[in-house]
Amino acid sequence: MRNDYLWDGTGEPDPELQKLERALGQFRAKAEAPQFPEIARARRDQASSRFPSSWRMPRFAAVAALGTIVAAAAVLLFVRVPPVSVGPGWEVARLEGAPVVGSSALENGARKAKLRVGELLVTDSGSRASVEVAEIGELHVDPGSRVRLLETGSNRKRIAVELGTIHAAIWAPPGEFVVDTPSATAVDLGCAYTLKVAPDGSGTLRTTLGWVGFHTNGRDSFIPAGAMCLTRPGLGPGTPFLEDSSEEFRLALHAVDFEELSPAGRQKALGVVLAEARRQDAFTLWHLLARVSDEERPTVYERMAALVGAPPGTTREGVLQLDRTMMDRWWNAFRLGDITVWRFWERHEAPQVKKAAN
Repeated sequence: MRNDYLWDGTGEPDPELQKLERALGQFRAKAEAPQFPEIARARRDQASSRFPSSWRMPRFAAVAALGTIVAAAAVLLFVRVPPVSVGPGWEVARLEGAPVVGSSALENGARKAKLRVGELLVTDSGSRASVEVAEIGELHVDPGSRVRLLETGSNRKRIAVELGTIHAAIWAPPGEFVVDTPSATAVDLGCAYTLKVAPDGSGTLRTTLGWVGFHTNGRDSFIPAGAMCLTRPGLGPGTPFLEDSSEEFRLALHAVDFEELSPAGRQKALGVVLAEARRQDAFTLWHLLARVSDEERPTVYERMAALVGAPPGTTREGVLQLDRTMMDRWWNAFRLGDITVWRFWERHEAPQVKKAAN
């Protein structure tokens, strides 16, 4: 197949070939090439004896282009030319419509652009985009979203979802991919999840693979696969729950987390949560232990222990005092993910995470 760009420099250039040309451009000679009339004359005479004049020059041009590509490949393989870079960023691909990357819209023939640190990716009601998260995963950004790239270092990649919905699939080490929202920070623990941020700053996180940590001001929620968690500005993440839990369970839990209730109303809502809890809902009760009052905590503990027997190395008294080691042993007994990964992130990474701007 004829390639006009290789043939005579016209036509649409191949992006990979352009990248190759830029990489090799630094080796281009600055002075004019020396002339050797005798050699040139001898080559012309030799070419005349081998090829018909009707196709001599096109054939030579094609051979010369092929030689250039082979030489360039050899240089890249053996000389190791430093890659050309214009600053850190992630590649954005248009899936639909005209998403805006920085100050440029991806539309018509344009399919990809680079999102750089500090820039926004914006999708309107008719646009969707995918984002390569360095080399650790991929995001799909739904219509009506605003996503800002905050950091792309070797040990942490960080974005802020200011509005809208993202679908993340991450295969990085736990804690390397961090997402700020107006009301909480999501920390990837090796997973796939969907995160939605509403105009008022509230959010919803649903995990489909692995588990995610939701964090703000020392308030932590761990969302395993099949579970979801709500978050509200000024309050942070609520108590996570399985999506297949009963409607009564979810409504009562929402009331305990976010509604202003009278003492009697709160007692009633908490009673519904405990009564509706199944064995697989014990991880929800584990979260509640740190969120209820000292007077309410024994009732929550008794229900959790009835659903899942107390693991070795724990005592009722220690858990009621929220002993960190005992609480961690309880979490690990659910087999939803090793909590030591999260504790490492809390000690070494959490103080450096900044809250997303409103």
